[in-house]
Amino acid sequence: MKKEEIRSRLFDMQDIEFKKFQCKLIPGVNSDTVIGVRTPLLRKLAKEIFKSDDYEEFIRDLPHEYYEEVNLHGMIICMVSDYDEAIHEVNKLLPYVDNWATCDLLSCKKAFKDNLDKLETDVKRWISSGDTYTVRFGIGVLLEFYLDDAFDLKYLEWVARVESDEYYIRMMKAWYFATALAKQYDEAIPYIENHRLEEWVHRKTIQKAKESFRVSDDTKAYLNTLK
Repeated sequence: MKKEEIRSRLFDMQDIEFKKFQCKLIPGVNSDTVIGVRTPLLRKLAKEIFKSDDYEEFIRDLPHEYYEEVNLHGMIICMVSDYDEAIHEVNKLLPYVDNWATCDLLSCKKAFKDNLDKLETDVKRWISSGDTYTVRFGIGVLLEFYLDDAFDLKYLEWVARVESDEYYIRMMKAWYFATALAKQYDEAIPYIENHRLEEWVHRKTIQKAKESFRVSDDTKAYLNTLK
């Protein structure tokens, strides 16, 4: 599908009121680049384009002009099931990701879930990249895929050692450790008890854990004493 046709489809789905709402959530993004397309409609279009097997021209066309085009690109490549292809496409797109919302929609379950051993190398590269949203993406991958059966204590250490003053990295670190407290409490709690995290991340982790329905009331009460 030609990029002109895709852009026309996006504008056909434009919702100006939603655009105003969306722009408030992504303050760092130029509002002139936001069309205003609701996520379910965007995902539906992504599936249509992917199933047509006619998306290569669109994903080669970087950088995109509109926020929704970047998101659509991300949704399309997250449907790729071949690991090497998915990694190649993610690595091409990440330098153009400039906001938390686009970053967090990149969930390549089809390609990643059965290749966690190989993925570990890519995660280490992402979290050490120094690029705000590439680092955030890498921590998000650890959160999504490595806090259950694939968990290892070393992953907590990887995230703890990420140093950054960037708000969106620190927030993802807090989200990661709050989730770790829910899923791997015994291994994660020493990072809070011993104040292993930056003070802001430490406090935000406790806040997010206390807001989680997956954390028991007793644990929340204990976390309250560790502020």
